[in-house]
Amino acid sequence: MATAPSERILTLDVIRGIAVMGILSVNIVGMAMVEDAYFFPPLYGFHSTGDKVMWALNSIFVDGRFRALFSILFGASLTVVVTRAIEAGKTGWQVHFPRMIVLLLFGCIHYYVFWWGDILVNYALVGMIAYLFWRLKPPLLLLAAACSLVLYYTPQFVQAVPQIHRVQRGMEPGAPPALQAEAEAMLKKVTPAESAADIERDKREHASLPAHVRASTHGEAAMNPWASVPSYGLETLGFMLIGIAGLKSHFLTGAWSRRSYATIAALCLGVDLLVHGWAAYVSIRDDFAPLTFIPWTRLYVSPLHAVGAVGYAALIMLIFTRRGAIADRFAAVGRAAFTNYLGSTLIGVLLFYGTFGGLYGQLSRGQVWLFVPFIWALMLLWSKWWLDRYTYGPFEWAWRSLSRWKLQPMRKAKRERVLAGA
Repeated sequence: MATAPSERILTLDVIRGIAVMGILSVNIVGMAMVEDAYFFPPLYGFHSTGDKVMWALNSIFVDGRFRALFSILFGASLTVVVTRAIEAGKTGWQVHFPRMIVLLLFGCIHYYVFWWGDILVNYALVGMIAYLFWRLKPPLLLLAAACSLVLYYTPQFVQAVPQIHRVQRGMEPGAPPALQAEAEAMLKKVTPAESAADIERDKREHASLPAHVRASTHGEAAMNPWASVPSYGLETLGFMLIGIAGLKSHFLTGAWSRRSYATIAALCLGVDLLVHGWAAYVSIRDDFAPLTFIPWTRLYVSPLHAVGAVGYAALIMLIFTRRGAIADRFAAVGRAAFTNYLGSTLIGVLLFYGTFGGLYGQLSRGQVWLFVPFIWALMLLWSKWWLDRYTYGPFEWAWRSLSRWKLQPMRKAKRERVLAGA
């Protein structure tokens, strides 16, 4: 059964649309540049003030938070789909697990054929686990989410903080030679470094789609999508459980008071942006010295990703309180988020892979980002035009049809098109 536009929750669609647009802002770097430069900017294509400005803006406002926001919306959508399946007389797992299996298939194709930055495999596998929690009440869901996130972040801090302090002591003037050598070895181990040969190899792997397929299916790279679950699956699970709680408590439906949303947005974003802003400042101040950059941007700010995502969700609901021309545009992007996510990768492949545009590794970080506003504009233009005429986005239709083993009706009836303003 198709979900009629009137049955959709506007706030979920708007937040999801803004989230998928935000994700592109950081993902495009991973599509266009040497892979390790995504994690350590000075490694490649990072020479001008514009490069630093674009990194800083993404680091302060986007990185981590919009992935968390997208994951939170995934949990909320999981609950909507399962609840409506039960209301239609079906069992929840019979609808949910086929959807996750098909999503897993899409994720594998996405990773092995097109791009190393896929997150769909992680979502599919963790989504199967999240289903076990969806019946819980919001307080228990938030408790489970907190436990999942604590279990993910605590070992990182327990392991990394003493090592950071040890490296700092080893780098101090007059440190014992043995400690200096140990510190240098530890720092070298965690700092991405690519030789000219490594960079050329990376470029060859993006010279064509077949070259990428060979690279992604060879050696350790072949296991990367599956390794994402033990690597950061607990974090994704925590985000999804927050999403389920947010929907059940009606926080994500826009039903709370404007004062509540304003308070949450101010508190969450105030703390999150302050810390991320400081992390960006000290990184630039110290010229991206690994001993500053890596702890601050990869460790210390991580627990705030969920905080910032909740703050952004509250801010979006505060701004988009009702339907309107702008809200409808963002909502359409969110209704076709799966197509817009995969479509962004396809655009990246056309722009950057050697088979097509051949711009991979040719542009700086700031130059690469200049494509983003044009892709955002494309998302906003095509999504509403398409959904005024069709029930689903193209990939949403394929996902739904495959998971139900039945072709779903695609084109809207004439009356529906008129009501949609086509």
